[in-house]
Amino acid sequence: MSTTEWDLTQRIANRFAGSYPLAGTYHEERYAAQAPELVARAAELVTGETGLGADGQPTVEVVSRQQWVDVNIAAFERLLEPVAVRLSGGATGSTPLRVMGAEIGVLLGLVSRRVLGQYELVLPTGDGTYGDTVMFVGANVLAMERAHEFRPKDFRFWVALHECTHRAQFLGVPWLRDYFFSLVEELVSKSESSGSQIQRITAAMKVASETGKPVLDDTGVVGLLASDEQRATIDRVQALMCLLEGHGHVVMDRIAARTIVSQQRMSNVLATRRSNPRVAALLRFIGIEMKLKQYSLGAAFISHVERRAGWSRITTAFESAQALPTLDEINDPESWLQRIG
Repeated sequence: MSTTEWDLTQRIANRFAGSYPLAGTYHEERYAAQAPELVARAAELVTGETGLGADGQPTVEVVSRQQWVDVNIAAFERLLEPVAVRLSGGATGSTPLRVMGAEIGVLLGLVSRRVLGQYELVLPTGDGTYGDTVMFVGANVLAMERAHEFRPKDFRFWVALHECTHRAQFLGVPWLRDYFFSLVEELVSKSESSGSQIQRITAAMKVASETGKPVLDDTGVVGLLASDEQRATIDRVQALMCLLEGHGHVVMDRIAARTIVSQQRMSNVLATRRSNPRVAALLRFIGIEMKLKQYSLGAAFISHVERRAGWSRITTAFESAQALPTLDEINDPESWLQRIG
């Protein structure tokens, strides 16, 4: 995709991202000054809880929605370059590229209004090294604090626990980052031409009409646009993210239960926020419902394994890619326990 298409993506994303009155104020500046200390404390507790070490100090940033969008557009730009070349046939300004750029812009803009934090999986540079950044979207964290009257230092520490768990996962499990990017590369390499997609989507809509089943499942338009090969890879991605999000959520709540008096109320509020019926249809359409299910499915998997075999058994899932639970095993933890012995 050319600079023109990515500029369109950015404009659309920023339009959907909207604004928040306290963004860019001294409230955000105080949060930025406080964040490195919160992350350092959270990282130490996460290592003690999980046994996953994460050496060094990450870069810690409190960013605006627009900055979060910029970071993720840069990631998309590098990841999607091969498929963009294939779609354009070497030409710039093609219709498929504009459509793809617009879709990404809408998706990032909507997500930027909800995301609280992110451990940035920076793509490898020319020398093979990675970045190491923990980001918080200041406007969204401030908005949540004020809407629900959370104690700022407690809520910010709680969010930091979740992101530090993800950092410990990707830095403490040596093979995990490369495995994650291999799945992303699989999705990109298996992309189809727009003509093939149209034929397959038309067939899917016909089947849905005849059987009375919905055209979209919880993968949204992402799943609808995916080929059979891509859907198999999407299942592997979803299984991995269920494990990581569920593990992160359980660790976050477990540490917070010992250190934050209001932890249960914060957890309940976020659970309600994820299941808000007013936005459920939209989230289902763009595929975020898949992301939201990862928390509950993953947490249920972690809880079942711990109850049946102890917390130490969960570390087995991080021993190799072969030990990871499949999506079917996430939904049936007992089958994973039987497979790994």
